[in-house]
Amino acid sequence: MILAAAVVSLPLVAVTATADEVQQPVFVDGQAQPVYDPIDVVREDVWVEAGVDSDHDGVEDVVHVQVVRPRATDDGLRVPVVYQASPYYAGGNPVANHDVDRELYVPGKPFAEITWQYQDYFLARGFAVVYAESLGTGRSTGCPTTGGENETRGATAVIDWLNGRAEARTADGTEVSADWTTGRTAMMGVSYNGTLPNAVATTGVEGLETIVPIAAISNWYDYYRENGAVVAPGGYQGEDADVLAEYVYTRTDREICRPVIDQLRERQDRLTGDYSEFWDERNYLNDVHRVKASVLAVHGLSDWNVTVSQVAEWWDALAEHGVERAIWLHQSGHTDPYSLRKEEWLTMLNRWFSHYLYDIDNGVEHEPRATIQREDGSWMREADWPAPGTEDATLRLSPGGDERGELGLDRLRGKPVVEWLTDDAGKTVEDLVDASVSEHRLSYATGAATMPVRLSGTPSVRLRLEFDRPAANVTAVLVDRAPDGSSHIITRGWADPQNRHGLSRTKALRPGVPYWLSFELQPQDYVLAEGHRLEFVLLSSDHDFTLRPAPGTGIGLDVGRSMVTVPVVGGEKSLRGAFLRG
Repeated sequence: MILAAAVVSLPLVAVTATADEVQQPVFVDGQAQPVYDPIDVVREDVWVEAGVDSDHDGVEDVVHVQVVRPRATDDGLRVPVVYQASPYYAGGNPVANHDVDRELYVPGKPFAEITWQYQDYFLARGFAVVYAESLGTGRSTGCPTTGGENETRGATAVIDWLNGRAEARTADGTEVSADWTTGRTAMMGVSYNGTLPNAVATTGVEGLETIVPIAAISNWYDYYRENGAVVAPGGYQGEDADVLAEYVYTRTDREICRPVIDQLRERQDRLTGDYSEFWDERNYLNDVHRVKASVLAVHGLSDWNVTVSQVAEWWDALAEHGVERAIWLHQSGHTDPYSLRKEEWLTMLNRWFSHYLYDIDNGVEHEPRATIQREDGSWMREADWPAPGTEDATLRLSPGGDERGELGLDRLRGKPVVEWLTDDAGKTVEDLVDASVSEHRLSYATGAATMPVRLSGTPSVRLRLEFDRPAANVTAVLVDRAPDGSSHIITRGWADPQNRHGLSRTKALRPGVPYWLSFELQPQDYVLAEGHRLEFVLLSSDHDFTLRPAPGTGIGLDVGRSMVTVPVVGGEKSLRGAFLRG
C-alpha cells in the first residue's frame, strides 16, 4: 500500500566515496524524487556485440549504444536503466511505397547526441537512460529486417551487456563494462520503439524487469496484412516490410544490406497476402509464454496506424500466461500519453518503475488494471479490459441495404434475400457510409438507442457471400449515426475471401457459389450515446487501407443468414433494453 509522505532511501552498492558524498535515491509516496541534476551526467558511446551476423560479412554485428547516467554513478552509485531501442535515431531515407492501384491476385547522418522527452525526468530520479540504434541504422552494423529475429537479438544484447553477459567496446576498441548499473532494466517507446520491447520481452532475457510498449506491434502480419488481405497502416498506403526497412537503412555502408532487403521484398508476398514463415518469425504472440517482465501497455483507440488489435491480442495473451500487467487506452491516435495527460502519466510511470526497478512497495501492481479515456475526455479505471460484464450479442440483418436495411436482434423470416453491391475502390469508406443510397455498399441500422450502449472488445461478422469474380476485397464497418445524421466510424475490418479456409491458404472463388466468411473487426471501447443508431456497412475495397483493383466486382450478401456480433457491457439484455425494435 502507499503511505503518505513515506520516505525511503536505498543503500549503495560498491561505494567508492563515503555515504555523505553520494546522494542516494529518495522515494516519497512510492515515487522516485528528483534529487539528481539531470545536466550533471556522464554520456558515453559504446558498441555492443549483437551475437548475430545479419549483413553476412563474416563479422559479428554491433549495436551502437549511447548511455546517459547520473554523475554519482562514477562515485559508486548503482542505478537501474530505462532503455529505448530505435531504428529512427539517424532519421530515414526517402522511399517510394508500393502501387496499390492494381488488380488483385488470380541516408541520414547519425546524430551526435540522442535525447528524449523523458530523459531529464528519469535522470533526476535515479535512473540511467540508455539508447540503442537498431541493427542496420545509424552507427550500428547489421541489416534492418522489419521485425526479424536479428533485430530482436541486437536489442536483447544490450540488456545482456548491462548484466555482464555480453561484451562492448568504445570507439577506440577499449573493452567497457556497465559496472554503474544494477542491471535491472525497463524498455519503453512508441511505435517501432515500443514494438522492440515486445520483441525483447518474448526472449525472457534476465534483467528486463518491465516494458512500456506504446502504440506497439505484437504481430507484424497484422500490421501489413489482415485476414489474408494486403492492407496498409493508416496514412501509409502502399507501405510494406521492405519499404520500412529501406527507410531505416541509415548505416554508412549503403550496399551491404541490398541482398537482405531484396530477400525481404520477395518473401513478404504482396501477391497473395498469405501468412507464412516470414510473418511467423515476426509474430511475437508465438512466444508470450517466455515473457517474465511486467507490462504497462498503452494504445490509442483511434490509432489506425498500429491498430488496436495489436494491443488487444497482446493483452489477452499476457493474461493467459499470468503476466503482471496494466493498460492505458486513450481516445487519440498514434501518440504518446505524455502529450495527453502528462502529470498523471508521469506519476503512473514513476510508480511503475519505482516498483519494478527499485522494489518499492507502492501497491501499483494491485490496482485496477485498466485506465480508459472516454469520448468526452474524462478518464475511468476498471478492474480489467474488456470491461467486466461484457458479453457477445448477435445482431441480424433485414433487407434494404442499398438505402438502410434494419439491424436487430431477431432473425429474418421468409424467403432468402440476396442484396448486391459493386466494388469501387475510388470511393472512401466515409463517402459510402454517408451516402443515402449507393450501389457500392450495403447498410443496416438499429433504431435509436433509448439508453447508452457500451461496446468493449472485438466485434466480428459471419457473412454468407457470393461473388461474380474469382477475387475480391471485403470490408466491414461499424458506424455511430447521430440524430442529426452525422456519422462516426467506430471500427472496421478487412478480409480476403480467398483465405476463407485459413490465413496461410489462398483458394480462388467460384463466381456464383455462396461462401461463409467470418472475421473480426478491430477491437474498440466505445459508448453509443442515447438517441444514436448503430449501423453495419458492408463494402468491398477500402480506398485508404486495401489494394485498389479496377471497379466492377460484384458481391452478393445473403441478408437473412448473415450476422454481426458485438461485445456489449451487459450483453444481449443491454441491447434489448436500448433498441426497442428487433
